[in-house]
This record gives sequence, structure tokens and C-alpha cells, in this order.
Amino acid sequence: MVSAVIFDIDGTLIDTVDLHAACWVEALKHYGVDIPFEDMRVQIGKGGDQILHGLLPPGMIAERGEEIQAFRSDLFKRDYIDKARAFPGVRELFEQIRASGQRAVLASSGTAEEVDRYKEIAGIADLIDDATSSDDARRSKPFPDIFQAALAKLAPLPPDEAIVVGDTPYDAEAARKAGLRSIGVLCGGFPEEALRSAGCVAVYQDPSDLLERYDQSPLARSVVEPAPQDRSPHAPRAHRR
Repeated sequence: MVSAVIFDIDGTLIDTVDLHAACWVEALKHYGVDIPFEDMRVQIGKGGDQILHGLLPPGMIAERGEEIQAFRSDLFKRDYIDKARAFPGVRELFEQIRASGQRAVLASSGTAEEVDRYKEIAGIADLIDDATSSDDARRSKPFPDIFQAALAKLAPLPPDEAIVVGDTPYDAEAARKAGLRSIGVLCGGFPEEALRSAGCVAVYQDPSDLLERYDQSPLARSVVEPAPQDRSPHAPRAHRR
């Protein structure tokens, strides 16, 4: 039985994927690095520490990686976050979770300040049992740290009584490594094939679709399916909505 639902935020509850990609492109351009928007967008869903790997030379990451991430974070909070909007049905979905006697935890690699702002944007601050941020994890997705931190806040709840909802293969991979099942949503822009290949046990269009089919979804199932075995699939390239 599912007793708790752990939610990714960006691209899952809040429409921020394009905003984050544009912000990263602008931030890296400030440091003399030109990355096409589409190449950056496929990286969104990882934490900043993981995004830079593969995009910048190791020497530049070692020398200026933290500076670049701090610049991007400040830029996002200043010029981008106020443009973010919740996807349809987010508050109603959390109301359903509360009415079902389940707990809801947010698991984000964003800063605590960003997470607090997202709670306001989605109007769900009063419906959340707990939340994690980058302060709670040493490594970001696709490493499992952030979901392990969420599980710690739910202790002593075992992993098979919780499920993750996310929009990227990185969410599904991180969940799997933490021993958790995951549900995918398409509103972040990744195709269903990528989400299922990464381990999602079910895929929905967006939070409102999950809410509409809640009673038939894994959230409502009394028979617990086993968590997928840890593996590292190569997810197909994401596409824009």
C-alpha cells in the first residue's frame, strides 16, 4: 500500500523546464560558453553539479564550477522564477493525497529558497508534510541522495510504501537506486518511452491526468509491485513540448 508520495518539482508540478534551460544558456554565455537551447534542455532534471559535467572541461569545472552555479542560481531567482506557473490540477492532486490519508513530500535539487517559492506558486504549502532541497543531498539526480533524504523524513516508512512522481529519466533512475518505484509525467517534455525505459511503472500526461485516473493509478493500488532493479539505461533524447 502506498502511504507516501514523493514529488519532484521542476517539470512535474511547476512548468519550469524551459525557464531553467534558458537560464543555464544565459549563465554559461556569461562565462564564454555557448550551448544550444535544445542541448541544454535535455540536461534539465539533473542538479547543477551534474549538468556541468560533459558540457565544460574538467579544469573549468574545478576552477569555476561553484561560481557558475551560484551565478545561475542568482540569475534564475532574479529574472526567471516569477515567470513559473503550476501545471493544472496540482493543488487538487495534493488535496486528493491528503484525503486518502497519504503523506506528500517534495524532493527537489533546487535551493530551499526556490522550493519555498514553488510551494507558493502551486498553492500547496498547507498540504505538504515535508520537503528536501539541495541542502539535504551531497549529490544531485540521477544519484539517489535526494530521494534517500526524502525517505529519511518519512522514517520509519519502508521504501515499498512510498512512490516517486517525476518528469525525467533522471528522477526514475534516482528513485530506482533508492529502492523506490516511480510514476512519470510527460509535462516536462521527455517521451513516454524514455520514462518507462528508466523504470517508471506508469506514465501520465500531467498532474491533472494523474488526478483524474487516481483510483486506477499505482497510488491507489493495495498490492505493492516490486521496485525495478537498478540498471543504467541510456534514455532517448528529450523533445520540446
